[in-house]
Amino acid sequence: MSGECLVVDDSAVVRKVARRILERYGFTVREAADGQQALDACRAAMPRAVLLDRNMPVMDGIGFLRALRAEFGPDDPVVVMCTTEAGTEKILEGLEAGAHEYVMKPFDEEILRDKLVQAGLLAE
Repeated sequence: MSGECLVVDDSAVVRKVARRILERYGFTVREAADGQQALDACRAAMPRAVLLDRNMPVMDGIGFLRALRAEFGPDDPVVVMCTTEAGTEKILEGLEAGAHEYVMKPFDEEILRDKLVQAGLLAE
């Protein structure tokens, strides 16, 4: 049920941690350091899921989401946005831009697994 996940974050450390967790659950992982790289990666081969940082250089997570949804529609891939911003307005902005779920940083394996289950990417 897993498939491919694109991890998008400007922090190599966050990408590495997320990769380790996702690979434990059977995902094949690709990485991108900003929204533009992520959009290019999706154009090359659409992943099943995207774990997306909100704040990045070049193109941020919201910009990526809006471009992704405009080009490919509202459903695929499943996007879980990750951020340190806990404000309701920021969460709503991410969901309205096309994220399916939202996870706060720092996250651990249990928190990320729960979000993947809620997003329909893992079975309970």
